[in-house]
Amino acid sequence: MRNDCIFCAIADGEIPSFKVYEDDLVLAYLDINPFAKGHVLVIPKLHSQGLLDTDDETLSAVVVRVKRIAAHVKEVLGCDGFHVLQNNGEAAGQTVRHVHFHIVPRWTGDPLNFVNHKGDMDELAALAERLRM
Repeated sequence: MRNDCIFCAIADGEIPSFKVYEDDLVLAYLDINPFAKGHVLVIPKLHSQGLLDTDDETLSAVVVRVKRIAAHVKEVLGCDGFHVLQNNGEAAGQTVRHVHFHIVPRWTGDPLNFVNHKGDMDELAALAERLRM
């Protein structure tokens, strides 16, 4: 596994994922322990640990894709809004040391919490198919 990084292993195809978007620079896939239905992780394929050590060109490419993917998720799922979250360092809740963005769909009346729930693999596979761009 490259850099002993689980996200690099996912980007390299060593670990399977529920992909919803991929190009030469960026990969987006469903979180298997989502905060909400349709919770997508967006990562650069190039490894960097956090926002501050990600080069500007890579960061710009990722953010443009985050916008495009969030719009697609909102359209397909019909959610009322979404969060875009990006954590840096353990104190901020970053558990994987590879820069990444969370797109978390929200519906009016949802309780505001960020608790992971074990995802159902069959449901995630079906949802990934609906969200694939």
